[in-house]
This record gives sequence, structure tokens and C-alpha cells, in this order.
Amino acid sequence: MKSVRLTLLCMAAAVLSACSTPFCDAPGGLCSPQPAKTSPPPVIAAPAPAPAPKPLPLKAPPGPELPAAEVFAVTEAGATVAPDTGSQSQAENPGQPAMRQADLGARFVNESAQPSGTPIRIGLLLPLRSDSLGAAAESVRAGFMAGWERDRDNITITVLETGDVPQDILAAYARALQNEDIVVGPLSRAAVATIAGSPLVSKPTIALNYPEGHGQPGAMPLPPQMLAIGLSIEEEARQAAQWAASEQAGGSALVLTTNSAWQRRVAAAFTSQWEGRLGRPVRTVELSAPDGYLSDPELVQLRARLRQDMPTVLFSAMGADQTRQLRIALGSVLTTEPDNPIFSTADKLPPPPPVPTEQFASLPIYGTSALNPGGSAGFPGRDLDGVRLLDLPWQVQRDHPAVMVYPRPLQTGVGSADMARLYALGIDAYRVAREIGRHPVGRFQLDGVTGKLTVDFGQGPAQFERIEQSAVYQNGTAKPANP
Repeated sequence: MKSVRLTLLCMAAAVLSACSTPFCDAPGGLCSPQPAKTSPPPVIAAPAPAPAPKPLPLKAPPGPELPAAEVFAVTEAGATVAPDTGSQSQAENPGQPAMRQADLGARFVNESAQPSGTPIRIGLLLPLRSDSLGAAAESVRAGFMAGWERDRDNITITVLETGDVPQDILAAYARALQNEDIVVGPLSRAAVATIAGSPLVSKPTIALNYPEGHGQPGAMPLPPQMLAIGLSIEEEARQAAQWAASEQAGGSALVLTTNSAWQRRVAAAFTSQWEGRLGRPVRTVELSAPDGYLSDPELVQLRARLRQDMPTVLFSAMGADQTRQLRIALGSVLTTEPDNPIFSTADKLPPPPPVPTEQFASLPIYGTSALNPGGSAGFPGRDLDGVRLLDLPWQVQRDHPAVMVYPRPLQTGVGSADMARLYALGIDAYRVAREIGRHPVGRFQLDGVTGKLTVDFGQGPAQFERIEQSAVYQNGTAKPANP
């Protein structure tokens, strides 16, 4: 039963060459291409401007019949929820990577500002009818509605459910453009690419993921009205490189990965930042992991290599369990292994006492949020004490002012940490949408539950940056490195 549950979660969870989870490459996952289940969708032409003074409404492309949208109507600030369908809503510190120069001069969002008098209509486009992504979509929806419950500000939310079929997604998006001021969604990489590649993006659209290859040389830019704010484990790797470089002056890095696709992407992101941007030497070692466990013979070879050439930094592109295996190998065997073991078989004497090697025990290890499965998973985190990582304030900084004001969903077991991150993404997606609704043009900063956010919208191509919280394992728990 547990394996079935894990399989379903792997198919549903998000983090993603553009998501913060190692499960994104599973079939149907947020990172994986979504194969069409019907014939190819019709080509959609951009709506031509009407000759009359009053423009004609945008006609949705043909597609499956959509269910009635779930609308949460607010007539004035502080009004009670009145769902049309009768359903109820749900509820610069030294260790941090530095913000870019582009952030200077950005307006910081004042959460206590007076409510706006202008009504804002937001459409939330999520694959709630998807077998593979339904659970992930529900986590985002719950977080989004928690953000709305906290600060309604004369805003109406319409939830538009979709499946995985491209024409279904396009039809729902076109419908949202007719009735809403802002669209939030879709969630999967394939769906974001479908909408970004269409001529329909004419209103502010806050995508919850990134299309394949986004940010890489030669990649197609997003439409000016589309802002992508998805959780990115590759961005965590780049920020980890910056953090490690700020703490460890000079020297080289050793990157450890397996042949998993998501780990290779994480390793490549760290390497690109460390070597390409920072100009420091780096080596990558790919370890075998049959059945998910690191190969013991290869760990022995790794120990021998470290003896000959000790790096300044070790970056683990792996998950929590494999990094724990690595840490145990480095912390126990490696720190007690003599450089030149001598065994006397003639006299049957025992081997000489081990020679401690403190330099191995103090080798700094950095990683991503994949190292933090959450306390509810029963993970023996004490084996990772001292390991550094990046994660969302929602996961590692519960006393953060923004984190404290939102309810926490009751999620436990395998994959619950990934669902919690998606819930947090929903909260910040609402806050970003609300701010763009208030100020459609400009640059602003937001101290969010997923990190420190900087948004530039309405001034050419939209730009987004998230700086996550640096953390370190202490007594088996990931805690803020610099609260």
C-alpha cells in the first residue's frame, strides 16, 4: 500500500526542473511533458480587433465541456465568503544570497495598506480534474484560498478546473480571459508551454511553473503579460553555489549526483553557476544507485579520491536519503581510515588504531530543499547535522512573520513536504496577483512564505526572482542558518 501511495505522490508532486521536488520527472509530473489524449488541438488564431468601438468578446477554442466555475464573490473589503456554487472556501543577512542590482529601488509591499476600492477578478486555472496532478493542484488551490481568506481586498476568485488535454487547458484559459482581470495558472510545465506558445496571452497571467528550457540560451521568451513564479530546484542549486562561494573563499567544488534526470539538472545548475559565473574549478562525480542506494564500492573509490584531492566544497545534487548515506560514509569510515593501513598476518596482530582525519569531518556539504523531507516523514535527520541547504521559509522558518499568519494543512507521510511547498506557492501566488491587480505596472518586493520575491511587471518582459532561506541541519532538523 505504501508503494502505491508513493507512486501516486510521485506522479502528483511538483519541484521540477522548474519545481522544488525530486519527483517531477514521474509520468504526469509537473516537469514531464503531458501527452495529448486526443487528436492534436486546433490552431488558435489571435482574436482580431473589432471594428466597432466596443470589442467583440474572445471566443474560446473548441474543446471539452467545462464544469461550472467555482466563484468566491466579495462585494466589499472584509465581506463574507459567498460561493456562487454553494461550496465553502479553504482555508540581508550574511548567509543569504545577495539580491541583484535590479532589485534596488523596488517598492516593498505594505501588507497593512488600506484595502483598494477597485474590484479585482482573478481566475485560478488548475488541473483539478487530472488523475496525476489533482493532489498537487488541490494543495495550490488550498494555499491560494488561504491567502485570499487572509486579505480579500475586494477580490473575486473564480476556480477553473482542467484536466491534462491541451485543448481543455486552452479553452479554460480563453474563458478566463473573457471574465477575469488576472489569470493564475496553469501548473504543469507542459500546460504553461501550451499557453505561452498561443496568441491568447492578453491579460496578466501568473504561471505556476516554467516551460521546458526556460532561461536557457535560445529559449523562447515568455509573452510580456506572463509572469512565471514556479518553484525551481535548479535556482536553489545556483543560490547554493553563491552561498558556498561567500562562505568558502577560493578553492574547488565537488558535485555528487546519480543518473537521475532531476539530479543531473541540479548538478548542471550548480556547476554552471560555480564555474561559469564565479570562475571556480569544479568536478562532477556520478554515483551508481541501484534501487536508490549508493554503491558501496563507489563510495570507497570516492573516499580514495578525496584523500588525493580534497575540494573546498562538496555539493550534493541528491536527495535526503542518499546524502545521508554519503554523510555516514564520510563521517564514520572516512574519518577513521589510516592513510597506509598495515596488517601483520605473520604475527596475527590486529591492525593499527585508526588515525582521525578531521579535514574530512569538516568538509562543508551544501544541497537543495531535496535534503529536507520534512519532520513528519520520520527521517533520521541527525545524520545530516551540519549540512547546509536552501528551502522555503514555510518549511524552515515557522516564526517568520508572513508564515505565522496562515493556517497549516494537516499533511503527513511520504511526499507531504512537497505538498506543503505547493500550498506555500499558492499563498504567494495570491499575494503576487493581488499586488499586480493593485499596481499593474512597476517593480515590487514581497517578503513571502516561499522566499524574498522581486517582481517587475508591465514594463516590457516580466521578471521574477525568489531568494530562498538558507538553512543548516541542527539536532536532526533543518533550521534557518541566519534567522
